[in-house]
Amino acid sequence: MDLDAHIGDLLALVNREAARQPVILFGHSFGGVITFAAALRRPESIRLVVSYEAPLPWVLPRPYLRQVLDDDPGVEAELFFRRVMSDAAWERLSESQRESRRLDGPALLADLEVVRRPTAPFDLTDLSTPTTFAYGGGDAAWLDYYRDLGVALAHVNAAIETAEIASATHSAHLSNADQLAELIERRYVATCASA
Repeated sequence: MDLDAHIGDLLALVNREAARQPVILFGHSFGGVITFAAALRRPESIRLVVSYEAPLPWVLPRPYLRQVLDDDPGVEAELFFRRVMSDAAWERLSESQRESRRLDGPALLADLEVVRRPTAPFDLTDLSTPTTFAYGGGDAAWLDYYRDLGVALAHVNAAIETAEIASATHSAHLSNADQLAELIERRYVATCASA
């Protein structure tokens, strides 16, 4: 599936819900890329975007990005899972869960290609929807990247606010779900509740 297909799927949901209630989008990692693009295409339908650690190397290159992808999509899916979640998390999966992840390999490779392009697939200077770029806090080198990316995004578009979630990792939607929910609620109240 390519980026346009992901965006189209999300916008189909937005179109259905926008007539009934305010639409706010939360996107984690690659999902954050999709929410940015959707808000650019339908700003009149989306009231708020909160993106958590969306990889945007065309805004700020990632110095530690692994450049060579494995030719075998299943192997790449396993390597990606181990890198993002941990070797221990992979070992805890059943063999059927591991195989399911490996079968996601072709889709993962397509998504990774989007965030490895040297040119931007969309222009964030045109973003008019209230947006918050959130990232985890801590000492890891990858956290510095997302913190610096937040600063770069604020320079690209002053309407993009940033928020750090203390002690959160890339999997904050799992480990810090309450803090993420509080952030989304605060941003909703500040930007949408009175409208």
